[in-house]
Amino acid sequence: MEKKRDESSSVKLVGFWVSPFVHRVRWALKFKGIEYEYIEEDIFNKTPLLSELNPLYQKVPVLVHDGKPLSDSSIILEYVDQKWKPNPLLPDDPYERAQAHLWARFADEKVLESAWLALCSEGKTQERAVKQAIENLEKVEEKLKGKRFFGGDKIGHVDLMMGFVSYMLPVWEEVAGVKILDPLKFPAVAAWTNNFLNHEAIKAEYLPSRAETVAYFQWRRKELIPVYASYSRWSNK
Repeated sequence: MEKKRDESSSVKLVGFWVSPFVHRVRWALKFKGIEYEYIEEDIFNKTPLLSELNPLYQKVPVLVHDGKPLSDSSIILEYVDQKWKPNPLLPDDPYERAQAHLWARFADEKVLESAWLALCSEGKTQERAVKQAIENLEKVEEKLKGKRFFGGDKIGHVDLMMGFVSYMLPVWEEVAGVKILDPLKFPAVAAWTNNFLNHEAIKAEYLPSRAETVAYFQWRRKELIPVYASYSRWSNK
């Protein structure tokens, strides 16, 4: 167990080693300079702790601050930003803040969802998922043109929400045998991934090795292909 302590209060993070949702929160805490205790949870053999802290969904991540649990990575990021003011993740301007939330939703509901489906499917379903994922990245490319990060020169909320593109998407592409993020087609996204991964706060936080991540998702793809195939047949009826 990894133990760190915040000088002013008790902060704990319950997570799973390869979860991109957990990585977002770890990055935010590192970015803010918040010390915390990390508790690894086996999501395939859940302990009573997860049910106690997140009875609605029983998923990670769960942030516990002063004994109060909070789930959902986007909500946790906003809480962290409001609770600890240094190195703000969200802009002060109401419109810009709303836009950041919109792009954060796009990261999960469009970019991640389509890339995940490409990983967990094959045949025509996978082809459609790859096409959709590329179309989603086209929108991201337009947003990033001329910028180091989504908000300009500094990492912010949207960068952390979209961070999985920088290190997880290449793994999913390799495991699934597809190509989504072509640097020639998406130069701004490719430049952003380099800027993101080389940021001191990101480099300083834990990420699993490429080999471990590939092995894990090879196993998950094998397990999930029949599940998604069954769902696809049902949804098309």
